[in-house]
Order: sequence, then structure tokens, then C-alpha cells
Amino acid sequence: MPGFTPGRRYQPPFMPFKRQPFKKRVLAKIELAVKSPLFGCRMCGNCLLQETAFICPMECPKGLRNGPCGGSTPERCYVDESRPCIWYKIYERSFKLGREAQLLEVLPPMDWEKAGTDAWSDVFIQAKKIGVGTILSGLTSREAGSVSRTLDSIFRPVRQPDWWQGDGEYHAPKYTEPVSELERRLKAGEFVVTAEIAPPLSVNTDKLARHINVLKKYAAALNFTDNASATPRMSSLACSKIALEHDAEPVMQLSARDKTRIGVQSEVMGASALGIRNMLCLTGDSMAMSPGPKGRMDIVDIDSIQMLWILRRMRDEGKYLDGREIKVPPKYFLGAAASPFASNMKFQALREQKKVNAGAQFFQTNLVFNADDLDEWLNELAQRDVLNKVHILIGVAPLKSFKMARYMNNKIPGVFIPENIMKRMEAAETLGNAEEEGVQIALELIEKVKTKQGVNGIHIMAVGWEEIVPRIVEETGLVKEPA
Repeated sequence: MPGFTPGRRYQPPFMPFKRQPFKKRVLAKIELAVKSPLFGCRMCGNCLLQETAFICPMECPKGLRNGPCGGSTPERCYVDESRPCIWYKIYERSFKLGREAQLLEVLPPMDWEKAGTDAWSDVFIQAKKIGVGTILSGLTSREAGSVSRTLDSIFRPVRQPDWWQGDGEYHAPKYTEPVSELERRLKAGEFVVTAEIAPPLSVNTDKLARHINVLKKYAAALNFTDNASATPRMSSLACSKIALEHDAEPVMQLSARDKTRIGVQSEVMGASALGIRNMLCLTGDSMAMSPGPKGRMDIVDIDSIQMLWILRRMRDEGKYLDGREIKVPPKYFLGAAASPFASNMKFQALREQKKVNAGAQFFQTNLVFNADDLDEWLNELAQRDVLNKVHILIGVAPLKSFKMARYMNNKIPGVFIPENIMKRMEAAETLGNAEEEGVQIALELIEKVKTKQGVNGIHIMAVGWEEIVPRIVEETGLVKEPA
């Protein structure tokens, strides 16, 4: 086991895409010999050890480089249960060492041209630019902050290339007037409802259209999942376009699992041209959750935070990732997922702050079944000055059966159902009224959520039970009369 990383290492090093000069090959061999036993180095060529408390983020089976996914837990990785969640360990060590502020910096996706090569060359080149004398002077100076500034002058240009320029600061949107009806209603202070509709498994859209026409009367916007649980369905883009044709406001979901950096830029340009104005950026469920045969589970090209950063810059700065100018930039309201109960709430709050800094304007949370403990998460967000920068919609799902409750609690990453609710559903199952009990639990949760300071609405995930949404909305008084 590597000396400084808590995850076991079994993956082979990345191999370079082209033959390197002799000097670089020798340097790469030395770097691998040093960093492999210490950090489990895979020679990605895009080293981030300085920013991740000297635990390599490439130990994450998803290859995430900006923090944990919504399935993070203190115990284990849900993709590979034989190892801990490496990002939980990074956060744990960073907080212990007082280095958590460094985790806010939005780190770039990998430059795959460097994969398999050494990372030291870039450091040496940057040090040479600064000058040995300047570096020694900075490292030996007694002036407060001199050492950290000197090190940052060496490592920052290496980890933040010109095409990325990530930071840990908040970036407010550059426009003022709402670009979507959902954004308008949230900014007006309304307690909004959004609802999720499962895309069809075939090309028949009759049922989809029926659900859209019913739910648009009760929800400010309708979400269409992007291959949830890594299972193929009709695309979120196609469903969102159909929603527009039925005078409904869509929220198009974008799962990073299935996207490349090129593909996501192309897709949002097309979606914006079609009139889709709400985008929800997700990392996506691992391919480990999919039916077989399994696709690749070891890497994503970009994560949800990188996606937010790219899309925000396209909209506000009119630039593609490669620096090309966009003469008529796209318009959209950017959202992200939040997972209050996935792990330590301090860790989750930092993760949420990083998403807001990168460009998230609204959150739709993972399913919540314990409204009382939401206060702790909201307080952590308040301490990070996040609540006034993002609109929060709490995820609620009506449980249809005890079997469904047990599956969600045991199998869905980031979802935790309290014991008292599990007992209620089990008793109701025995009596034959599990569906009604599930609805009552959802109604009780919503009543509590409505009273929470900092919460701006609810997001109903009916999980194939879309017919129940009108009743839930009406009985909670969120829409007294359909429009």
C-alpha cells in the first residue's frame, strides 16, 4: 500500500500517446519510481497533489478531480467497495491540516496529451522562468506569507494553464434579466415546485406528452433525466424540446459520465438555439450501476464542476474552452445537484460552495427523508456565505412500497431513509396501504421543508409515479388551483 494515500493502488500507469525525448523518458521513470510507492502515482501528467493534501485524486474510480460525487460516504466508495472514498479522505486530511481553502480552487480537466508523461518538467520550466535567486529569496524570507506566495508562483501556472485559469472565487452571472421562467419565479421570491419526468424507453412519446401536459400546471419547470442509473433512455435534450412544444418549461440534465468536453459544449449550444434555458449539470451515476455489459468505470472526461465552469464562461465570456470567441453566446440558467446527507456536512457544504463559485445558480438536492437535520447543512452553507448566491430546491420522493424504500436506502448513493420511516413503510406494507403511507410521508416532509430559511422550493422525483404529483402539490397548498 502506498505510504501517503489511503486507497489501495492496482491500476497501471497511463501510457503516453507519443514517444517522448530521452530526457523526458528518464525523468518520467524517476518520477514514477519516487511517487508510485508514496502516492500511488499513475503518471497522469497533470499532477494535483499540492492541492489535494498529497492524496492522489486519480485514485477515485470515477477519476474526479474537483471533489467527491453525491455518493461519497465515510465508509467506502460505492463504485469499488473494497476501497475508501478517496475524496472523503482528501477532505478529511485537508480539514485536519487547515488546508480546506485550497479545495475551493476549480481544477482543470486532464490534458490527455500529457497522460503518461512526467509532471516535473513543467515545474522545472516554471521555476527557471522565475529564477533560482528569486525562489530562494522567497523561501528564506521571514516576511509573512512569502513561502506560500513563492510556491504558488511556481505551481499555480502549472496546474492552471491559460486555457483554464480556474480559481476559488465566486463568479456572479454577467446578465441581469432572468433568462427562463424558472429563474424569474425564483428571483421573485416564489416557493417553486419542479418535478421530474422519466424519459421513455422507446420512441413513443404519447405517455411523455400526457405527463408534460398534466404536470406543467403544477410545476414551474419539468426535469428530464439523462440516463439515470447509467441506463439508456430517450435523451434529455429530445424530451426538453418536446416539453417546449407543449408550452412547458424544461430543465435539461447533463450527465458528465456520458459527455466529453467537446460534446457538452456542442450540446448546450444546440439546446440554447432550440430555446432550452435551464441546464442541470451532474457528474452522473457510475457505470457500475448499469445493466451489463458494463462500460468504462475508471474515468470521466469532465466532472460536474468543470462542466459548470465551462458553461458559465461560454455564456458570460463568450468563449469556448479552446479560447475561440462565440459571437452570439448561449443563454441559460445553470443548476447543479447537492447532496446534504452524503457525508460530513462540512465537507458537503464546501463542495456546494465550490459549485456555486464555478457557476451554479440553483441546486436540486438528492432525496431528503429527514427534514429536521437539514438545518445543520443549511447552517454550514450560511457560514460559507452561499445561501444568498444560490436557489435551493429540496428533493422529495413519494415512496410507493417498502421494497422501494429499502432499495433506495441500501442501493442509491447519497440517499438515507431514517429508521422510523422504514418502520412506517414496513407496517403499511403489511396492512396493504404502502402507497398512501408514502404520500403522507412526502406531505409531512414538504410541510417541514417549507419552513426552512434558505430553501426556495421543492423538487419532486416521483420515480415513475408522475400521476401522484398533482395531489401532492395541491394538498401542500403550493398550487391551490391549476393554472
